[in-house]
Amino acid sequence: MKIVRLANFVTATSGGLRTALAELGAGYAAAGHEPFLIVPGSIASVRESEAGLVITLPGRIVPGTGGYQVITARGAVRRVLDQIKPDRIEVSDRSTLRWTGRWARERGVGSVMVSHESLAALLPPLADPLNRATARAYDTVVCTTNWAAAEFRRIGAPNVTHVPLGVDLDRFTPGNFDQAVRDRLARPDEVLLVLCSRLSIEKRPHRAVDALAELRRRGVNAVLAVAGEGPLRARLERRAEGLPVRFLGHLTDRAGLAALLATADIAVAPGPAETFGLAALEALASGTPVVADRRSALGEVIGRAGRCVFGHPGAYADAVQDLLGHDDRREPARRRAERFSWAASVAGFLKVHST
Repeated sequence: MKIVRLANFVTATSGGLRTALAELGAGYAAAGHEPFLIVPGSIASVRESEAGLVITLPGRIVPGTGGYQVITARGAVRRVLDQIKPDRIEVSDRSTLRWTGRWARERGVGSVMVSHESLAALLPPLADPLNRATARAYDTVVCTTNWAAAEFRRIGAPNVTHVPLGVDLDRFTPGNFDQAVRDRLARPDEVLLVLCSRLSIEKRPHRAVDALAELRRRGVNAVLAVAGEGPLRARLERRAEGLPVRFLGHLTDRAGLAALLATADIAVAPGPAETFGLAALEALASGTPVVADRRSALGEVIGRAGRCVFGHPGAYADAVQDLLGHDDRREPARRRAERFSWAASVAGFLKVHST
């Protein structure tokens, strides 16, 4: 099959979506299919990758998002689609690219929309009408957790299916513990927390800083490493003044990220609207338990290999202290992650494309 995937709001420094696009595309290619990927960028380009042909079309920067771009020229997208003549399209954007569902239907092309965000959490008053429009536009809506699927099932959408994402279980392992990383970020007597997240408002990164402050107020000698970039970085740096917070920026080196996650004692995932949480799953695969927001989908992902709390500093501090009291916390984290492989995810997506 020729499978054309389209995504807006993805950049070289974006996290989970970029990882999912790369892993699924590589899996499709390995299974003998012909994947394509259309994304926005500064200039038009075409390049080969392990995930198939990547076609970049000029996009416009969305103000206030820290560099996210969207393709607004529908004609350019149509021309590429008409040239490729796909058998299926897979769209990772339920707003600016929703029109591609009609394009596919008019040509007898199968269409899938992957729901990577929760409108019920981000735009509650508009969620139901927008979700109805999305469900009508595509043959199938894929949600990566039952939590994410709930807002579609609530409106009675009949074409919703659940396919979890995965994690690279070979790259992210407890064996990546790196004493040099530990020595650089924390003293031997300190607890090393990690936040791996885009620094934007919907991710609530300030809660990790506030949790650190509360832990230190209680006498817990903790430090926080922040891996990620975004429009809130300067504000977070000001909030963290006087606290041992290490801002590492976006880690382009996946091996370096794997070492950081395996070296940390606890990972914090405070976003309340996460529909899956790949960074949290990568932490689990690295043997590092996760403290997450109870309102997100992460409880479904981390199970008992972490704690889910409501988002005030005291609750996060309680959860961190609870986990630190369990010397055997790393093995359950890894076991939980082993339930989620990219091979299983690719197989699930291809099953959707084959029906």
